[in-house]
Amino acid sequence: MKRLFILSLSVAVSFNSWTQKNNLDYFVKQALANSPLLKDYQSQILAFSLDSQIISASLRPQLTGVSNNSYAPVIKGFGYDEVITNKAQVSAVVSVSKSFISNKSVTSQIANLQLQGQAAANNIKISEQDLLKAITDQYIVTYGEQLQLDFNYHINGLLKKEDSLLKRLTQDNVYKQTDYLAFVVTLQQQLLTTSQLEIQYDIDYAGLNYLAGIIDTTTMPLEDPELNSAMSGDFTNSVFYHQFVLDSLKLANDRTLIDLIYRPKISAYADAGYNSSLSYKPYKNFGTSAGINLTIPIYDGRQKKLQNSKIDIQERTRVNKKDFFIKQHNQQILQLMQQLNATDKLIDQVNKQIKYTETLITVNEKLLATGDIRLTDFILTLNNYFNAKNLVRQNYISRLKIISQLNYWVR
Repeated sequence: MKRLFILSLSVAVSFNSWTQKNNLDYFVKQALANSPLLKDYQSQILAFSLDSQIISASLRPQLTGVSNNSYAPVIKGFGYDEVITNKAQVSAVVSVSKSFISNKSVTSQIANLQLQGQAAANNIKISEQDLLKAITDQYIVTYGEQLQLDFNYHINGLLKKEDSLLKRLTQDNVYKQTDYLAFVVTLQQQLLTTSQLEIQYDIDYAGLNYLAGIIDTTTMPLEDPELNSAMSGDFTNSVFYHQFVLDSLKLANDRTLIDLIYRPKISAYADAGYNSSLSYKPYKNFGTSAGINLTIPIYDGRQKKLQNSKIDIQERTRVNKKDFFIKQHNQQILQLMQQLNATDKLIDQVNKQIKYTETLITVNEKLLATGDIRLTDFILTLNNYFNAKNLVRQNYISRLKIISQLNYWVR
């Protein structure tokens, strides 16, 4: 059944109910809202925030209650050595401990988590860019097929109108039966091409819904995305370059954390409660204790130097990737701008050709009615017109795809 893309006044009321669901912005918003990857990154950011709070909480005094109770009987001289076991032990102690960590160490640990959170936030922006481009490209493909369908319906109407005229002229022996049959073959081939394009349009529209996470099998006319090329700003402000900055900051912080590992560590503890072997005046075994633990690294087999060497390698790798990526980015922008300019020029040239072809068709239609033009020549003129119009649409879609790529790299 023929698909209608131009709505009549009889459905003007229902048009407003879905007009917000047939533009690029709608599909992009649905894709961003439904993306599990974006939700995963958002959860990671929340987790890093909680990890920072856990570090802060671990610096506060830690209060612990401990109770150890045992009995090792000696029966007829057989049993554990009482010197070791004290035969019995009953304890119930509350202890408090605190590690004394320098502010620089705490700051570096929290900074590490913050950098991971910033990396996740930057990954969200990059993923949004990727998702936006994927949705936009699929939308452009589907919209291009819609334009092709619209034009095919226009061609079908034009050919059917000419078919009525040619059938009458053939019956009046103005044209040969074979010439008319050749035209009918052209018409039938055009109708088959339209049917095939309708199927492909449904497939690509379903693909657009799939990418956006939309459960819907209906199709509706898509609006022109009307893409405009974003202004190319400072590349160092883009999400792609910012990833290299975050990598550099993380490596610097990792180096600081390595240095802090080799600093002396001190912690203090105190406890109070009941601790007794029940062997002598157990009612007096209530007491308390306190102490300090000090750890001083002396030699670890040059691990610190080796770990710093690993970071040096990672930094060189980061710099090489950054430099190469910048070169690729600049080359990509230059190529896309060149393609965009060439496409615009080609569209202008084809539009000029279409104007001449339309004039020629108008003249040929008048000659066709009087039998003063060969039917094969008229069919050739129509084919040239169809091809030119199709070329304009193809290049317009190509132009939209180029702009989509440009916007991906310059945002």
